[in-house]
Amino acid sequence: METAGKDRVCELKCNIDDMTGEEISYAAQKIMAAGARDVTVTPAIMKKGRSASVLTVMCSDDEEEKERFIRLLFRYTSTIGIREVISERYVLDREIRTADTPYGKVRYKHVTGFGTDRIKAEYDDLADLADSRDCSISEARKLVMPYLLGDLRQQEQK
Repeated sequence: METAGKDRVCELKCNIDDMTGEEISYAAQKIMAAGARDVTVTPAIMKKGRSASVLTVMCSDDEEEKERFIRLLFRYTSTIGIREVISERYVLDREIRTADTPYGKVRYKHVTGFGTDRIKAEYDDLADLADSRDCSISEARKLVMPYLLGDLRQQEQK
């Protein structure tokens, strides 16, 4: 379980205006698979009105880890420059749990801290349920939420 509080992260950002969407998606997937805390791609308009993407990689501010992700950005993208921003962020306690439901096992995240206490079903499990029942993600969520809340109450009583 991760603990609520404050930590420091590094955001590595680069502007890309000469890669296809598929190429950027592949780069983002490879970098995420390498252990980045998060990877986002944001559309942007660059000079002369050119379409572009801003690829942002969040990692720890540890020098060795930053260097590893800088190398990956240069390897998988066409960028010729990367900006570094060190930020402080607030994070909640988080724990992944699994509940037995009539629809199968469903993982959910329980987050607490800073006056917050909430749960969220894992997307992949909701998508599998939605596929198996031919319903929407929203409907799948409604089906399992009572069981997730019941599991949480049971766990807290132990």
